[in-house]
Amino acid sequence: MDELFSNLKDSHEPLAARMRPRTLDEYIGQEHIVGKGRLLRRAIAADQLTSVIFYGPPGTGKTTLARVIANHTSSNFITLNAVLTGVADIRKAISDAETQKNLYKRKTILFVDEVHRWNKSQQDALLPWVENGTIILIGATTENPFFEVNKALVSRSRVFQLKPLTKTDLLNAAKQTLSDTERGYGKWNVEFEKGALEHLIETANGDARSLLNALELAVETTPEKWPPSFGSTIYISKEACEESIQKKVVLYDRDGDYHYDIISAFIKSLRGRDPDAACYWLARMVKAGEDPHFIFRRMLISACEDTGLADPNAISIVESCAAAFDRVGLPEGRYFLTHAALYLATAPKSNSSMAFFDALSSVEKEDADVPNHLRDASRDAEGFGHGAGYLYPHAYKDHWVAQQYLPDTLVGKVFYTPSTQGYEAKIREDILSRREAQIASILEDSEEKDSEQINAVSDWWKEAGHFHGLKKTGENLTYTAENPRKNSALEKSESLWRARLETNKAQTLLGIRNAMTEAASILRFHRCLVANADDALLLFDLIRKTPEGLVCGICRTPNGMQSLARYASTLEELDQPKLCIKKDTLRNSIAVFGDIEFDRFFARDIFSTKDDIEEFCVSLSDGFFGTEKIKRDISFSTEEVQNGTKELFPFFEKNAQVITSQRIPCSGQHLTKLIEETLFKDKIATKEIKKLLQESEQAEKDFFENIANPIFSWNEETVKNIFEQNNFSCLYKSAFILEKRKISVPETERWFNAENSSYGKFIKDKLGKEKFEKLKELFIQAAEKNIFNWKTKNTIFIISAKQKK
Repeated sequence: MDELFSNLKDSHEPLAARMRPRTLDEYIGQEHIVGKGRLLRRAIAADQLTSVIFYGPPGTGKTTLARVIANHTSSNFITLNAVLTGVADIRKAISDAETQKNLYKRKTILFVDEVHRWNKSQQDALLPWVENGTIILIGATTENPFFEVNKALVSRSRVFQLKPLTKTDLLNAAKQTLSDTERGYGKWNVEFEKGALEHLIETANGDARSLLNALELAVETTPEKWPPSFGSTIYISKEACEESIQKKVVLYDRDGDYHYDIISAFIKSLRGRDPDAACYWLARMVKAGEDPHFIFRRMLISACEDTGLADPNAISIVESCAAAFDRVGLPEGRYFLTHAALYLATAPKSNSSMAFFDALSSVEKEDADVPNHLRDASRDAEGFGHGAGYLYPHAYKDHWVAQQYLPDTLVGKVFYTPSTQGYEAKIREDILSRREAQIASILEDSEEKDSEQINAVSDWWKEAGHFHGLKKTGENLTYTAENPRKNSALEKSESLWRARLETNKAQTLLGIRNAMTEAASILRFHRCLVANADDALLLFDLIRKTPEGLVCGICRTPNGMQSLARYASTLEELDQPKLCIKKDTLRNSIAVFGDIEFDRFFARDIFSTKDDIEEFCVSLSDGFFGTEKIKRDISFSTEEVQNGTKELFPFFEKNAQVITSQRIPCSGQHLTKLIEETLFKDKIATKEIKKLLQESEQAEKDFFENIANPIFSWNEETVKNIFEQNNFSCLYKSAFILEKRKISVPETERWFNAENSSYGKFIKDKLGKEKFEKLKELFIQAAEKNIFNWKTKNTIFIISAKQKK
């Protein structure tokens, strides 16, 4: 009887409630959190969850994800809603958790929806039990946890930021609903007018709940009677869809996180003297109903803080505008807001307040996100990377630097055009030239991801928290507090490996490692794959950089894998790298890791000949594109069957990057140069020796430029061309690495062995036996007395798949 009423209840639940995913495989979106291989997915699957906080707008799946966890875990699961519960409910939950722990040795997971709605005393009541492990907290909040949630709770939790679902995610959710015969509308043939379903998806603004509510209204109100007979056709017109959902124009919460991000972007735009961006962010705030007095207060501060004595009239102008606003009020008062903002953004005076309405028109047409580097970094720079890459204008010549202030979708949009009258005639050329430099800088930044500007910033400014690094990074969507034990274990593991290397060689390798990881622009949730991981050069550093991601390594030998596993065993199980032995192909090597799609792939000195490059290119093509099923049509029906070819899916995410560090053999060190730099640095060589060294240098040049030798038949451009001809984008940056190197006599003998050494044979053939022996004698003499400055050309390649247009 209970089951009967339960089923009756389910059938009358809203569609959004009925269609909640029950497993991780049914969960749609948020790949950066629960994608295959991500930390949270592995923790849920292994039932090893620690306290977490889910943060994001409504409809992004926070509560749904908690329910999925409840379905997977063997722990006692308690649910509370912060709006409806108080301290008494918390105490009861704690008591139940203690009972489960003491009697059954069972963990308790407490899910608190809208956790930010608890006051300080309610959050404090929970803190001791989270600290001692009695309770594992799952908090869900639409507000920034770094601002609204007890700092002690945040520091003991991993924070995962959920983003609005993409149009593809929403389309998948709609298809899932329309095909589900148990919970959705799979029992009927639901058809849509062209553009109708797209309209629902477009206006849902990334909110799955909003989409499903609208879909429910559209489907269930179209037939004359609901439900119609099974198998009948339901035709949804675009008009029905338009009636079922209201379009939300502007996403802005005056009391929430957007409030701080947008005022931060507005002030930074004033400081950066970008009138276009200033107008845009002002329009966002005014349209959303921000208090004009708050805006004037921030502009009054900015007038002295950023404009200062460079224009003593700034504070007077803003104060006069504020006073005028109080006399006139809205809506005409928007002219005074615009007037003050444009004055500060251009300094000197500008009266083109009509620019505001151009910006307002853009706000009404499009709701664009604040670029990550303009977001407020005062509270959550560490957690989400907000503000990373913001260039502080006062640190540059003329107190200005070219950088992006408008949203990505509006780059190049012009709101403000200075006139040729009055003060604007004086500033017109300066504004237009800055705008041109700004656009050029943005375009260059999009093409050269690894370029960065260098400037000097005083220590006090770094300590004040205004300097957030010179290189723009993507927004971190996850956060975990520092774990001293984990860091200690990682440092110990790395130090054991470093101890096995010569001092200077270790420094050289660490330099290469740092260059590779910097070029990769790694985010905390990335899944990384390392080829030839035996030397651990990259492995432990990547574990540190991706605390919510995954690191996998392909080892050349079983001994190397065992050694790595031994060193990694000091880490927690979820933090340990996954390792495998190298097999015949890259795909076969990583099969042991399951169907994970990696975000970054690191390889060092992966090829030595042109054939190796082409073979590596084939492996990457397999990784990015896979192989499709080959199907055939049977009797012109829609049924398709596989003809025996196995479908191979990609194992790299579509936006993944491959980072390789490669020595360029054809630019190798010439031994003749070492002789000149050591034996004849402070003394003049005889005429005979000078001639010998000249002939030897030419012989070495011919040796390294001999394209008949497969090792020297390629360079950086060869690599770039091969990859670009195979649907890849390839950027590279080369540098000469200087290494202190002591050459032994046996090593010299091997090089100058004309029978077994290709170098020795080539040089001997060019110089003749007598001169060859003399050259060998000079080099042994130089090697006995000196440590050489050995130069090696090293190139970092960044390879990615070209996106289909």
